[in-house]
Amino acid sequence: MEKESINKIKLGIFLVIGLSILGTGTYFIGESNQLFSSTFRIHSVFKDINGLQVGNSIRFAGMTIGSIESINMLSDTSVQVDMVIDTDKMQFIKKDATAIIGSDGLMGNKILNINPGSISGKIIEEEDFIGTIIPVSFDNIIQQLSKTSENAALITGDLAMISGNIKNGKGTIGKLFMDSVFAENINGTIVNVKDGAESFTQNMNAAKKSIFLRGLFKKKTRAEDKKKK
Repeated sequence: MEKESINKIKLGIFLVIGLSILGTGTYFIGESNQLFSSTFRIHSVFKDINGLQVGNSIRFAGMTIGSIESINMLSDTSVQVDMVIDTDKMQFIKKDATAIIGSDGLMGNKILNINPGSISGKIIEEEDFIGTIIPVSFDNIIQQLSKTSENAALITGDLAMISGNIKNGKGTIGKLFMDSVFAENINGTIVNVKDGAESFTQNMNAAKKSIFLRGLFKKKTRAEDKKKK
């Protein structure tokens, strides 16, 4: 008889603990899905939901204000996301608000972030649709970085080949750099220009001293002096 009473007590304790755990779990699940609070419903249409799922959180100013109620594909390029949000947050969300899909941490679950919209905008209403912002895809970033790395490798290889050709005297530029005759011709041309300039100066000085041209240079000098005055 005593043993039977002990078993009944143990069963009662087990039932109480089980019901407590069930009640607590039900409360938290209902709280996360706004089952015990007043809510309103709004919608957004995305081209790509990027892994967003029913039950994921909705964030506003870093706070969880609701959850994803349902996701429905409208066409091959549009997916409608239905959201339930706490009614007391309605006053802060405007009709020109936008939604963007993000991640809860680096490798966390997907979440939906709502940007409030303009300060002077009208307050959002039940069943309104808000605009969306296309999120930056991590896969696209990886692809762009991969293309950039490939292009950098190709450019580096081309520069190395061009440098090698120039060093070995290949191509027009390489021949110009490596051709000693061309270099000598350039040096000779510079020397000739310099000598020609010196000869021209000497001829001009000699002309100024000539009896026939002395008067002409004096007239030119006087005219220049008058202009200066």
